[in-house]
Amino acid sequence: MGAFDKVAIVTGAGTGIGRQVALALLREGYAVALAGRRAAPLNETAEMAGSAGSRALAVATNVGDPASVKALFARTKEAFGRLDLLFNNAGIGAPPVPLEDLTYEQWTAVVDINLTGAFLCTQEAIKLMKAQTPSGGRIINNGSISAHVPRPYSAPYTATKHAITGLTKSTSLDGRKHDIVCGQIDIGNAATEMTERMKEGVPQADGSVAVEPTMDPEHVAQAVAHMAGLPLDANVQFMTIMATKMPFIGRG
Repeated sequence: MGAFDKVAIVTGAGTGIGRQVALALLREGYAVALAGRRAAPLNETAEMAGSAGSRALAVATNVGDPASVKALFARTKEAFGRLDLLFNNAGIGAPPVPLEDLTYEQWTAVVDINLTGAFLCTQEAIKLMKAQTPSGGRIINNGSISAHVPRPYSAPYTATKHAITGLTKSTSLDGRKHDIVCGQIDIGNAATEMTERMKEGVPQADGSVAVEPTMDPEHVAQAVAHMAGLPLDANVQFMTIMATKMPFIGRG
């Protein structure tokens, strides 16, 4: 597909936040590699971009599998010539059951995608960004409000999102000498497939069930595009964007 001025990889690009961010980046003129477990939703994202979809590359990827991640980055380099931005967004949750009732397999499934997946993609991004000319690039991690406070029955998701904050800080520090910058966006209640259940009410810390406010995910996409558009000598290290009245600050 030739060389491009601005190239991004978005994981979890077939649905939700990932899809909206990929579309925003395509509108901004990026060439975007769309990564996700299933090819069909990735192709739908490309189709939604209209003519800009010609700059999209759908790559079915399991971010928890090192070989699959290596293939994603190799295909991106082959198609677009370089990498300027990685949005580590792919994530899953476990069933909302008491912590002591979670199975080992439920725990490791979340850790493999949310944490190990972000780590593997970060590794490959750094390798590519170090070697290209001009060198450098930006990595943005999707942390979530759960990087700060948990919901009831969310130990695997919350633990991995807290860990993403550590990965963000380490990537910022270790990438500094290579002009590789890393920031994190913590998102609260964007109206996506993942938050659809909030319309029926979700468990609160006091044991009650409440309907929570949500916000348009396009606001998140615009925020990520802003972070991505900064020169490499400026960085949004951490940003929290949330539905204003969701229960997060204080007691809700």
